[in-house]
Amino acid sequence: MHLIGLTGGIAAGKSTVTKQLVELGAVHIDADLLAREVVEPGTPGLAAVHEAFGDGVIAVDGTLDRAALGAIVFTDADSRIRLEGILHPLIRALAAQRLREAAEKDSKAIVVYDIPLLIESKNALKFDQVVVCAAPAEVRVERLIEFRGLSREEAERRVALQASDAERLAVADLVIDTSGTLEHTREQVVALWNSLSAR
Repeated sequence: MHLIGLTGGIAAGKSTVTKQLVELGAVHIDADLLAREVVEPGTPGLAAVHEAFGDGVIAVDGTLDRAALGAIVFTDADSRIRLEGILHPLIRALAAQRLREAAEKDSKAIVVYDIPLLIESKNALKFDQVVVCAAPAEVRVERLIEFRGLSREEAERRVALQASDAERLAVADLVIDTSGTLEHTREQVVALWNSLSAR
């Protein structure tokens, strides 16, 4: 199995790159989906979040109220650190389980672990390759405004909360420039895939 850690800042084109890699034959593990799984109703993760942040983060139907939780953790660094302390170990354990399952199914699989917070979570997985999707902060801010409907202030704040471009680039084995056209991004993805397939 060949394990790629795919990361990048918010709105840096990770979903686009992941989709293209999956179309080419990669197995996809999505850290954001794992993060949702570990706080589903009845899980120890949801119970821990409830205990840490109170009834206000639990919706009427018993699910996590993500908007309410987001309003807390995106405005208070200590709360964000506390939440990460709860979620990151659970996500790591679930990711390890999914990786074992992928390896058992196909020992030669190329697995893309899409992990936006690779730097922030101090992930201890042994990646064969770290691929960083990169676009300038101003481009990402404009994407958040256009495609996610955020205000400029909120978009800039969310970009600033994450690891810096320099921190991500410092761990990159390969950088995919996503600031240009979709075709330009795809050319880089295909080149990556061809190099992996030829190994």
